Amino acid sequence: MQTVELHTHSSRSYDGRDPVELILEQAAAIGLDAIAITDHDEIDASLEAVELAPEYGLVAIPGIEISSKAGHVLGIGIERAVPPGLSFGETLDRIHDRGGIAVVPHPYQESRHGVMARITRDELAAADAIEVYNSRLLTGRANRQAERFAIERGLPMTAGSDAHISEMVGQAVTHVDADEHSAEAIVEAIADGRTAVEGKRTPWRISFQQAAGAVKRRIIAMLTQLGP
Repeated sequence: MQTVELHTHSSRSYDGRDPVELILEQAAAIGLDAIAITDHDEIDASLEAVELAPEYGLVAIPGIEISSKAGHVLGIGIERAVPPGLSFGETLDRIHDRGGIAVVPHPYQESRHGVMARITRDELAAADAIEVYNSRLLTGRANRQAERFAIERGLPMTAGSDAHISEMVGQAVTHVDADEHSAEAIVEAIADGRTAVEGKRTPWRISFQQAAGAVKRRIIAMLTQLGP
């Protein structure tokens, strides 16, 4: 089994803090086998990680967190960005066209762009996998709902830290029974459902700090665009 972090953000995300190198350093330090950097509507850092990961003894899986009209969708195993603002179904189609799999993160966390506020259960079942443990939780109810849905529909299950700072990488991981130590083999094993999940809650103070930092960075970016 390989231990994989499938949901993390770099400084290329509007709400991320750290560069690729720090994220990879943390992943190696805690003994991960592979990691996917999944920035919001931005894939450059993930592709950079693919190039740098071998220096850290890691496999990096290219990926992105796409802002569909319904909410967030992870495109795992793709090397070209999928544009935001498409319907849920079209977003899945574009991911598949690029040779990847569509993993739906925190589907029942509506305040964090979970898709279930805007799609049906049958539409959600068209995904390739469901993130059933997201470490940024309050009560855990949304995670339990996601897990029940995945079990009912026989969908592969994943976990992710949803880390926006490097220290939180690895809070939630997916154990993947892949045939090889490669991105392609890991993606294939996830699609086949050869996974087990493990996770622990991101401390509330860290979640609040991450959220506050995201707001601050977004305001700075807006002011920068406005100019003098």
